[in-house]
Amino acid sequence: MPSRRTFLSTAVAAGAAVALPATASASGHLCRRVPKESISIQLYTLRSIMGDDPEPVLSALADIGYRKVELAGTYGRSAAEFAAVLRRCGLRATSSHVGIDGDLDRVIADAHTLGHKYVVVPWVNYGTLAEWQAFTTRLEAAGDKLRRAGLNLGYHNHAHEFALVEGVRPFDVITAGTTRRNVHLEVDLYWAVTGGADPVEVYRAHFPRVRQFHVKDRAADGSFADLGTGTIDFARIFGATNVAEYIVENDQPRDALATARIGYEYLVNLRF
Repeated sequence: MPSRRTFLSTAVAAGAAVALPATASASGHLCRRVPKESISIQLYTLRSIMGDDPEPVLSALADIGYRKVELAGTYGRSAAEFAAVLRRCGLRATSSHVGIDGDLDRVIADAHTLGHKYVVVPWVNYGTLAEWQAFTTRLEAAGDKLRRAGLNLGYHNHAHEFALVEGVRPFDVITAGTTRRNVHLEVDLYWAVTGGADPVEVYRAHFPRVRQFHVKDRAADGSFADLGTGTIDFARIFGATNVAEYIVENDQPRDALATARIGYEYLVNLRF
């Protein structure tokens, strides 16, 4: 990840990227792209077709070009069994969605077996400010434990974290109550936009804590869309930011493998 000094030294260029759809070189060609090695896909997108034997789906993802995936469970298999399936398909599970209120020792052991770098809390929702504050305390403590085990703990947003609870946004509770040393941010671009937040401003306000994007498009009617077919200006966002992983996702795909292919090709071909 870039240092704060590097980020600030390129602030002028990044600011231009916010104002325009993309940056351009002197020759007029767009000059940045998403590195292939940074592209991943959240397997939740493909849950409807994984079935009892996920290997054909994982193999198809590798054929599309993916080399990384983010897990949302191991489909009835142990961590070791699923890791073996991933190896046969030529994939790495660098990240996973896992809760923190269970057995953290098991989370750590499974993450090491599966080869994770990131472990991300995918969802919580509370009705009171006190509950959000208590969760944030647990999140920081879990992040400290995972960091000492060589892992990075993150938090994945939905839209409700940007709505006020007793006059305060839960997203602000989380970011103020945790340290960047122990908890990073996996910003879901669809949900951030749906919640009224600008992903670029979120990135800048919390630099360098945003390490992962869920790259998910939003149709004009607010529904989920395949990448490049919706309304989110990914070129503007990517031109003003720099993260380690760009994770394709669609919560309700019409054709999961087509969504995966469209998403990968969109990210590979996007210039900004």
